Amino acid sequence: MARSRGGRHATGPHEEGRPPRPRKRFGQNFLHDTRVIERLVGAIAPEPGQRLVEIGPGLGALTSALLSRVGALDVIELDRDLLPHLEEACAGLGELRVHQADALKFDVCALVEAPETTEGGTGLDTPIEAGDRLRVVGNLPYNISTPLLFHLFEQLGCIRDMHFMLQKEVVERLAAAPGGGAYGRLSVMVQYHCRVEKLFEIGPGAFRPPPKVDSAVVRLTPHAVPPVAVADPAALARVVTDAFGQRRKTLRNALKGCLGAEAIAAAGIDPGERAERLTLAQFAALADALAARTASPPDDSSDEASDTL
Repeated sequence: MARSRGGRHATGPHEEGRPPRPRKRFGQNFLHDTRVIERLVGAIAPEPGQRLVEIGPGLGALTSALLSRVGALDVIELDRDLLPHLEEACAGLGELRVHQADALKFDVCALVEAPETTEGGTGLDTPIEAGDRLRVVGNLPYNISTPLLFHLFEQLGCIRDMHFMLQKEVVERLAAAPGGGAYGRLSVMVQYHCRVEKLFEIGPGAFRPPPKVDSAVVRLTPHAVPPVAVADPAALARVVTDAFGQRRKTLRNALKGCLGAEAIAAAGIDPGERAERLTLAQFAALADALAARTASPPDDSSDEASDTL
């Protein structure tokens, strides 16, 4: 459901004119520190005419700062009770396009106006020019940050970059290198899709209510070309998921459902190694081994032998 600036929603159980209290079920912690907002806007460096999308605008503290710089802004907010206060905070600053929706199900690429095809279609398969791609920002609820990132990875063809406030621990996992305890499935898959830059940390006091953990701002920039070649990205996702699903086990045991020890060794990797020590390139080699194994036709020799009996 999209709406332009100026409409009103029922304010719900809170008093008229007063902001609603943050809701735990939505994982809400509203950003209010003006110094943090200024620093974040400076890191994003929005320019007039750029297509920005904010996920989880809350009461509009960051929204108003962005809207005043770009003139038009799309926001995705699930909590309908916040919308009147969001619109009030942004009144007179530009065109605010509000989409009352679940970000986990929202198609951000639908916001990009693709050229019409000769048959009169939408042209969604047409490559989007770099200057027309979306810049996605947001203070992401901790409880949905990982699934939301994977949801956005499926839409990187229309995204220029992403700036998110996340739990500090999550940002450390995004940027982690092999060999450390923070390195895992999220690290590998994010680094396959994007360049990761941790920008700065934010203390709990910048939010209302203050969370029990520190936060950090991260910039994710989709790779124009993936850092490693992978024959089948789905095979990479399978290998990484299985390998880290039982991270204390060796690859020989963790991957036995998809790759045998011989196949792992043939890919140039020690089957006795653990997932947390593998580089992205090594995971790519395992993924290609799995893709080749899946694409190989079944061995029909036993069937032929039975036919001769």
